[in-house]
Order: sequence, then structure tokens, then C-alpha cells
Amino acid sequence: MKTFPMFLRMEDRTVVIVGGGEQAAQKCRLILKTEARIVVAAGALEDELAAMHGTGRIVWHEGAIMPALFADTALVFIATGCPGADAALHAMAREAGALVNVVDAPDLCDAITPSIVDRDPVVIAIGTEGTAPVLARQIKTRVEEMLEPRLGDLAALSGRLRGAVARQVPRAGRRDFWRWVFNGAPRQTHARGAEREAAEMLKTAIAAGGAPQEQSGGSVALVGAGAGKRDLITMRGVQRLQEADIIFHDRLIDPDVLEYARRDAERVCVGKAPGAHPWPQDRINGLLVSAARQGKRVVRLKCGDPGVFARGGEEIDALATAGIPCEIVPGVTAACVAAASIGSVLTERGKTDTLVLSTGTCRPGDTPPDVSRSMHAGTTLALYMSVKAAPTIQHDLLAAGHPPSTRVDIVTNADRADMQVVETTLGILGDTVRTDSIANPAIIFIRSDKSARQISTVNAAA
Repeated sequence: MKTFPMFLRMEDRTVVIVGGGEQAAQKCRLILKTEARIVVAAGALEDELAAMHGTGRIVWHEGAIMPALFADTALVFIATGCPGADAALHAMAREAGALVNVVDAPDLCDAITPSIVDRDPVVIAIGTEGTAPVLARQIKTRVEEMLEPRLGDLAALSGRLRGAVARQVPRAGRRDFWRWVFNGAPRQTHARGAEREAAEMLKTAIAAGGAPQEQSGGSVALVGAGAGKRDLITMRGVQRLQEADIIFHDRLIDPDVLEYARRDAERVCVGKAPGAHPWPQDRINGLLVSAARQGKRVVRLKCGDPGVFARGGEEIDALATAGIPCEIVPGVTAACVAAASIGSVLTERGKTDTLVLSTGTCRPGDTPPDVSRSMHAGTTLALYMSVKAAPTIQHDLLAAGHPPSTRVDIVTNADRADMQVVETTLGILGDTVRTDSIANPAIIFIRSDKSARQISTVNAAA
């Protein structure tokens, strides 16, 4: 290593930033996260820095810059934007014995600013010694996905209770206690937003003299993986995958999503292929209940969002009947992904103010939705699993008076390498599906903007 990673104590110490522009403002934003005193040396301040000075968050040094300015500082940032001035100021700060970072000049840096994952007081710094900052940011993104946003609050709570643990939990049980806090129910409870409940868990366990014995009952999380590539899953979804003992996943999810899971987690594909149902819903429900009753943390990983045409309601009902806790973690649904994949939006002021999600596939014996009753001027109709029903949908909408020229976009395998996009119109929708051999998974968008309402009104008056 050419550089040595370490953390500097910043309380009651001074950081000097030389420069009054955007680069200086960027460094101020970073150091304001600490308890350091910030001095900005510049002849003039850009608006953001001026506002910081106005509220007393920074000290503005307007006078001449002399070596004494840099004496007894924790860190100096030089960001004038002028290479010659930066080099001269660097020499002056070094003469004063300061630790210096010159923005965009790695050869003049005694200290390199890392990419930071901030879960204060949990802080992770990622550096590449200035060789590959883009790579550092990519790693930062992966770590951000791994750690729930409020993890720092749990760490801070644990710090406040550390003295009580030392007094009331026998030494032999303290390691198990902290393992339980960060691997068990307190962290899971805190991560889902029940922070007060998590705090009570810790205090109750401390009063009892240690971590409770593992309970026999498990839990289930219905997690939306998003539709498309693996990076569309939410941070909360990633967290649940990392906690899971067993994962029951759909056929259509990106296989790379499972890379977020623990290596020792069991993975079971319960996907349903069109026309074949080796995993009927009742069987899946039974597996979820059975695994949870074995005390396992179960994830039911679904493509898209578990609450949108994903039969999540049936699984929730089965779990509720069995008395098993169930959490729903939303995902990016296919209509949103498909629209984004073609550079489109689902609603647009002045054109479409209504969004309808519907489907062409129902339970055997059920009456399909009447999409003609949902389709009005100013509507975007997003149809899931409707390829086979396309001719019927075309017939019903035309019969309801929608013009054959109504715009239709069909997106299959949205956000994937094999994505297919077909633009057509309502008048030839059925023929297009047949001639282009379109198959599920697909989203069919039918759009009727507000101008259609005006045309209809004019025609009626005529």
C-alpha cells in the first residue's frame, strides 16, 4: 500500500479549505458531516458557501493567506482551480506541517479523500489510491445496497447501552448478546422501521441478563426483485436476501439477484412456465408455511412487485391463517420498468392523467377485466400477461369507440438483453402480436391522450 487507511478524530479540530468555488463547496459538504471547525480562505464565496457562512457553519478568511493559517490543522484542502496557485499553496501548507489534499492533483496529495458509505457512527471508506475513482464509487454503491439506511442508529443505540450490558450481562454471554443484536431479531426489527420495538428488545434482554433463546417460529418476507436487471431491487430487498435462510424465487427474476443472498442460503425455484404449472400456488403456500414453522427466515422473491399481479395476496392469506409473520417489500413493477426501458413515462401532464394497471389473464372460470370501461381519453392502460388476450382487447376497445389509430407499445423482457419493443396501433394489435411472434413476459401499453376527448366531443356535437 502506498497509502494507509485510518480515521482522524475531528472534534474541536480545524480544517482549512482554500477556494471559494464549487470544488470548495463540495469539500465543505463533506467535512460538515464531522464536528470539525471549518475555515474557508477565499477572496469571494459562491452562493452555497456564502449561505454556510451566513448561518455560522463555516468561518470565512478573507485576508492574505500566510503559513500561519495552516498551522495546527487536522487537514487542508486546496481547491482554487488554478494549478499554479494550488502548487504554491500546497508548498506553503506543507511548510506549516499540514496534511494536504489538492483537488484533482493526486501527486500533490498527502491525504486522499475516499468514497464514503455513511451510516454514522458506522463509516466505511473506500479508496483506490487515486487510480480508479469510478471503481471506488461502484464499490460504494454495492456496499450501500448491503447496509440498511438506519443501521447507524442501531449502532448508536448499542453504544449507549454498552455500559448497561457490561453491568448486567455476564462476560461469558456478551459476545452472544451482541451477535444476537446485529444478526438476529433486533436488527431485523430495526431495519423494517420499528426502532422503538428494537430498543425495547435490547433493554428487555439486558434486564434478563443476556440474549433470549432463539424462538422456534420463523418469518416470511415477500420481496419484489424488480422487473429487469438485478440492480432494480431495493436496498431493503437486498437486506432481506442477506438475512434469508431459504429463498423461493420466480422463474423470471434475473439470476444475478440471487448473488445478493448469503452463500449458504437455500434457493428453490418455484416459477411457473406458460401452459405448465409444476408449482401450483397451493403448494408454494404450503412450502412457505412449512419453512417458517421450522424457524427459518424465508424470502419469497418475486419478479416486479409482490402486490401487482404476483399472487402475493394468496400467499399473505395463507401465512396469516397459519399465524406466521409476513413482511411485504415492494419492488419496481414491470409497467414502470418497461416504460423506462423505451424512454417513456406513464403519465404526462396535459396528455395522460390516469394510469390503469390491468391484466388479460385470470383464474380459470373468472371473467376477464373489461378494459374498455377503464380506457378513457387521458389514460395510459398497462396490460400485464395479455398477449393471448390481445385480439379480444382490440375488439372490445374498438367496439367502445376508441379509434384504430390509438397508439400501442409492446415491450417484452423489459430491461434485459433480449428485450423486444414493438410499436403498433389498436387497429392491428392482434395481427401484430401474431406476426411478430410476441410472447410473455410482455407489457402492452395502450395510450389515449386528452386530445382524443376533445375530438370525441367535437364529433358528438357534429
